[in-house]
Order: sequence, then C-alpha cells, then structure tokens
Amino acid sequence: EVQLVESGGGLVQPGGSLRLSCAASGFTFDDYAIGWFRQAPGKEREAVSCISTSEGSTYYANSVKGRFTISSDNAKNTVYLQMNSLKPEDTAVYYCAAGEMYQLLSRKGDYWGQGTQVTVSS
Repeated sequence: EVQLVESGGGLVQPGGSLRLSCAASGFTFDDYAIGWFRQAPGKEREAVSCISTSEGSTYYANSVKGRFTISSDNAKNTVYLQMNSLKPEDTAVYYCAAGEMYQLLSRKGDYWGQGTQVTVSS
C-alpha cells in the first residue's frame, strides 16, 4: 500500500520556524520526485517546493525562496521542508505528493498525503 504521511505542522508565531516531514512507503522512493504543496481556504493549491530524490535538483516557489529548504533522506524514504521566517501568509494545509517532476510542477502527482496544518499567527 502506497502511503505518504506528513507531520510537523502546528501553530507558530511570525518569524518562527517549522520542519515538515513526508514519510513515504509502498513505492520505490528514488524513482519519484517529491513535492510540497499548500492550500489556504479559498485559494488554489500552490506548489511550494519539489525535489528529485535521484538527482537532488530542486524547485522553489518565488514566495518561499530564501526561507524554505527542501531535502531528502533516501535511507529513510523521507523528504523534509524546513520553513524559516514564517509569515501569516504561509498559513495553509501543506501536502506532499510523489510523481514525475513535470507533474508536480503542474500541481499534479501520482500519490498524495493527507496534509498537515500550518498556522502562522501571533
């Protein structure tokens, strides 16, 4: 059974940090790229960051460049999203997904997690 399980969300003050984890199972991890997406109420789903687990190439949305860092631990089948200098506008449900990089950049994927809530508020 394919599973993507996100964790690490929560409530944080503006300027704070969180690290999200996406633990994958049930498929060959380094055959896929992994992406982080977010969706706020009333807004479209946005691709935040993606990583090729085989090559290490990465993508970041302009809104998070310089603040977020994506990384992959292939031994643990886990992708992380380190989020620093968080802003209220980062508040959303964050999802991870697995697929080809071109799929993820089109906000699509073969497999999706259930999401984790990130709230940035004072």
